[in-house]
Amino acid sequence: MTENRSAAFYRIEGTLVGRPTLATAAYLAANTQGLAQRLGRLGNVAMAAPFAIAGGLVTGSAGSRMTWMSIRGMSEDRLAVLSDEYYRDHIEPDLLDVGLDLIKASRRRGQRLVLISDNIDWVMKPLAERLGADDLICNRLEIKRGEATGRLCDPVIGGGLAGQWARSFADEHEIDLESSCAYGARGSDSLLLSAIGQPCVVNPDRQLRRLADDHDWPVVER
Repeated sequence: MTENRSAAFYRIEGTLVGRPTLATAAYLAANTQGLAQRLGRLGNVAMAAPFAIAGGLVTGSAGSRMTWMSIRGMSEDRLAVLSDEYYRDHIEPDLLDVGLDLIKASRRRGQRLVLISDNIDWVMKPLAERLGADDLICNRLEIKRGEATGRLCDPVIGGGLAGQWARSFADEHEIDLESSCAYGARGSDSLLLSAIGQPCVVNPDRQLRRLADDHDWPVVER
């Protein structure tokens, strides 16, 4: 039997990338062809904003589902081009130094690198490849007849991931959660952090800072 080993779980938003997922959807919507379509798609993004602000603990996957309804009807080719542009212009140049330093430390410890995001795979895959991630857990757009339906493929990744997900992932990949690390920046990351033996809070929002104080979790700020 293979010996269990540790992993490092990173919630991408807040620890590696400062921009929220909603910004990606807004960029795709704003660059659609036709003024009427553009305004309609941006209106859908605006409707999803309250769900994103409320966070994963409140909305579950509902916020993610609403966010990506804005790109319904966009062609797969157009989405691929825009996603590549967004990563190149807005993700890669602005990666957070604190997160990159933590990634290097995880690599030195020989941990399996697991990246988690509620963004879409077309934007996150280049980042996972750049960082040499072992696993990327993110959303995937449903495409039919060459166009986005506005739906996400199951399983849908919301603002937060429950501890049961971490335990199932660990069982499947023979990972020892007690010796593993998890990094998060938002209150919605607390469920994941609570399930991992060595949680760490990175530039936390107010809700997560309060939880970190209550649970005596280490805080990294830079």
